[in-house]
Amino acid sequence: MTQPPRMVTSAERLRRLLALVPYVVSRKSVGLAETAVAFGVSERELVDDLNLVWCVELSSPDPYCPIDLSYEGGEIVVSQAESIARPLRLTADEASALLVALRMLSEVPGDRSATSRLIAKLEAAAGEAAAASAQVAVQIEVPNEDGVAQQIRSALAAGRRLHLRYYVPGRDEATERDVDPMRLLVVEGRTYLEAWCLLAEGVRLFRLDRVLSLEVLDVPSAVPEDAEHVDVDQGLFRPSDSDVLVTLELSAEARWVAEYYPCESVTELADGWLRAALRTPDTRWVRRLALRLGEDGRVTGPPELVSAVRQDAAAALALYA
Repeated sequence: MTQPPRMVTSAERLRRLLALVPYVVSRKSVGLAETAVAFGVSERELVDDLNLVWCVELSSPDPYCPIDLSYEGGEIVVSQAESIARPLRLTADEASALLVALRMLSEVPGDRSATSRLIAKLEAAAGEAAAASAQVAVQIEVPNEDGVAQQIRSALAAGRRLHLRYYVPGRDEATERDVDPMRLLVVEGRTYLEAWCLLAEGVRLFRLDRVLSLEVLDVPSAVPEDAEHVDVDQGLFRPSDSDVLVTLELSAEARWVAEYYPCESVTELADGWLRAALRTPDTRWVRRLALRLGEDGRVTGPPELVSAVRQDAAAALALYA
């Protein structure tokens, strides 16, 4: 026995119609049955929706221009619907949920630049929803329990040495080193491994999202007795007066830079741009970053660094010739 169509509100049906047209237009042609499943309706309800779309008249491309559609042979085709062919925007709840998931994903070790750019775009579009999702993300445990953090916990419990392949953003290079783990800690929303580094012969902090690979060695950990824990009560970023103060202007697509690197100040500019100021003892990584960002970022100070970036860009362009 065929079930009668379920009752829906006018607002619910309008949202479905506004989503239906972009769905079909983006696919050029789509099956009636497939579309019904995608929208969670029966084919009879879908046909009713299509018949209603037929009655819609748009002001473009011509005044009072009806949408042209057909669903003969079980295939839906829609045309002359350019003015409503764009997908609907995310609701505040949808944007918040997606941002929370992306922030969790950004903590997975590896290159997070693409994720950061997507987070920046969503934050710019979501407005207050982005702020709400940030509060949720802070309460989520950062470490990847099935990955790096779990291996470190196992090594701590067993008293074993670790071999790390670790990304150093200041030099834009991957280093390999053996370390004796001391503890895991969370500082300023990031998870770190504190360990005695045999390469540096000192206590160092390693951000888990910069650990490219990790191996638990069959070697006992041997942290020196005089090794002291790093004091993180005042945070990790402690600039020196001798460091170079760098100012960057970043587009909406490059806002991730202000999140990824510790900044002394961040100022909102027009059209979604940011001005970020940070200190660094070595500006070589800033020069490489400027080339990576291209038109989405520019170094505005100090003058000698601006000149160096211009020379780097000119040299890079000369290679194409």
